[in-house]
Amino acid sequence: MHLPPLVDPGPPLTAAERERTARQTLLPELGESGQRRLAAARVLVIGAGGLGSPVLAYLAAAGVGTIGIVDDDVVDRSNLHRQVLHAEASIGERKVQHAARRLREHNPAVVIEEHEVWIDERSATEVLRGYDVVLDGTDTFATRYVVADACADLGVPLVWGSILRLDGQVSVFWSHPPGDVAPVTLRDLFPAPPPPGSVPSCAEAGVLGPLCGIVGSMMAMEAIKLLVGFGDVLLGRVAVVDAATMRVHDVAFAGTGAPPSGLARATVPTASNPAEPAANPPATDLLGRTLLDVREPAEFAVDALFGAVNVPVSALEQAARTGPGAAAALLREAGVPDGVPLATYCAAGVRAARAARTLAGLDRDVAALSPDDVARMRPRT
Repeated sequence: MHLPPLVDPGPPLTAAERERTARQTLLPELGESGQRRLAAARVLVIGAGGLGSPVLAYLAAAGVGTIGIVDDDVVDRSNLHRQVLHAEASIGERKVQHAARRLREHNPAVVIEEHEVWIDERSATEVLRGYDVVLDGTDTFATRYVVADACADLGVPLVWGSILRLDGQVSVFWSHPPGDVAPVTLRDLFPAPPPPGSVPSCAEAGVLGPLCGIVGSMMAMEAIKLLVGFGDVLLGRVAVVDAATMRVHDVAFAGTGAPPSGLARATVPTASNPAEPAANPPATDLLGRTLLDVREPAEFAVDALFGAVNVPVSALEQAARTGPGAAAALLREAGVPDGVPLATYCAAGVRAARAARTLAGLDRDVAALSPDDVARMRPRT
C-alpha cells in the first residue's frame, strides 16, 4: 500500500551527509528530498538484540536523524550468534549503551537517545511519545502487546517483526493512517496473546542468526518507506519468511471486517446434519477470529500459530457432553471470552472439523481452517 511521506524534509544536507548517502540518493524513489526526510525523522527501536541489531545498524547507516533505543538488558555470550551489533568485549555491558556507542562510531551525525527502561503499561506512552515511527524487535508477548496498544493510542505507525527457529514475520500497523486508508493494529491480526508459557521462547526453541538479519533488514526497509513515502508498505499484510526454503509470501488481513485475500475457508459440518458439509462460512475477516489450536499440548508447544489458544478437541468434546456451560467454562479458562468468533485448526484438518462441529452445536460462531490455511498463516513468533 502506497502512503504519503511521514516526515517533511529537513534542512539541506551537509557536504558530509551528501557524500555519505550518495549511493542511495541516486535512487529516484529517494533522492535528496527523501534523504532530508530521513535526516529529519525520529525513530524508536524497541529491543537492541537479534532484530534490533540490523534495524539499528541500517537506520543509522541510512542517515535517520534521531534514533531512540529501548532495552533494559545486558549483553550475554549466548546473544552473540545473532545480535551482531554486540561483541565479546561487550559482554556484561548494558545493551543500550553499547549499541549507542556503535551507532555513533558508524555515523556521528545521528542523534542517539538512550532509554534503559522496561517497557510496560506505565512507561510505554511516555517513552513512545514524540517519535515518528516505532519498530518492535522485542521477544515477549506482554511487551509486544503493550507496545502495540501504546502505538494505537498515540496514532504512531508500528513496524513489527517476529522470528523463531527458521521462520519470520514482518508487518506494519497503524491506527490512524492518512486519508481513507483503513486502520489496522496488532489486535486485528492476533486479538490476544497466548496463555503464559504455552509458546516456547527463542531460548527454548532456538533461532538461526541470519534470519534475524533478514527480518531486521525488512523492518528497516519498511520504516524507510514510511518515512520517505515510496513503495508499497506492509500495512494490512504480513510478510512470511521461510528461511529453510528461502520463500517469502504475504498474507493480507484487515481491521474493518473486509475479507483477507489469499486465505481460503474450510467447510464446517453443521450440528443439525453433521454428515454433510455446510456451505463455506461468510467471508468475514478470518484473522479477526480467535485461533483455537485443538491439538494436544505437546503438539501445540512445538509449532503453534502466533496468538493461538490451545484447547484439545478431546477435552472440548468431553466438556460439551457435560453441557454448554462446561464447554464455555473450558474456553474461558483457556482465555477465550464468551461470544467471540473462533477458527479451529490442527495438523491435518480432521480434529479442526470435529472441534468446529462441536462448537457449532453450542451455537458458537466458528470456522475450521484447512492445512493450506494454516500453512499460509505460518510462522508465528
